[in-house]
Amino acid sequence: MCSAQYIRGALERKLVWQDEFNRSGLPDSTKWGYDLGSGCPNLCGWGNNELQYYTAHRSENARVENGLLLIEARREKWLENKNYTSARLVSKNKGDWKYGRMEARIKCPGGRGTWAAFWMLPTEWKYGGWPHSGEVDIMEHIGFKSDTVYATAHTAAFTNTKGTENTRGFFLPDTESAFHVYAVEWRPDRMDFFVDDVRYNTFLNQNKTSSEWPFDQSFHLILNLAVGGNWGAMKGVDETIWPRRMEVDYVRVYTF
Repeated sequence: MCSAQYIRGALERKLVWQDEFNRSGLPDSTKWGYDLGSGCPNLCGWGNNELQYYTAHRSENARVENGLLLIEARREKWLENKNYTSARLVSKNKGDWKYGRMEARIKCPGGRGTWAAFWMLPTEWKYGGWPHSGEVDIMEHIGFKSDTVYATAHTAAFTNTKGTENTRGFFLPDTESAFHVYAVEWRPDRMDFFVDDVRYNTFLNQNKTSSEWPFDQSFHLILNLAVGGNWGAMKGVDETIWPRRMEVDYVRVYTF
């Protein structure tokens, strides 16, 4: 059952940005850009030893059809000796917000080696490089543990590199066969994370420094499907399963 706080929030919300994916072809360029490549040389594998090369404006890796955004990871030889391609869509400088409810209705891919995510990064990096300016993982799904999704807030004080990160898992056995709504409600004093309006993680502002709470700046949305990586490949990568798709029904942003 939804909390009273959440119900009040629902009454206060105002829709300010959305993509319903009702067009066909490449993603809407007025709403989405791309992160390109493998993150080298400074962030080889985007800092996580991932195996894919992210392409741009390539329908094989990101396209809209039948009312859905499809982000597809494929096993194929590509640049920089990468054996996989995929896409990482970003709303940077096309949709940037400080506070609000960010939600997406997603069906996750299956298969050992997939790592799907709906998340946010800072637009200006005011407090310095990662993790000092923060990261908000609204939903992460790892193929080798397909019955669980995760929500995490990363900061300099609370991060996986120190073993102090604020992360929670939510048991959801049909992530690969059904769509679910993943959301964060971000206010000056807290972040609440939801699956289908069930709150399962909260990160509070301790009112200390930016090391604990860098979330007073604008952030943008990211949708991506990685291959392997430090987390995604913990149980190896099944080379026989590709291609794999992350399917997105809509993305919506509300202010309070």
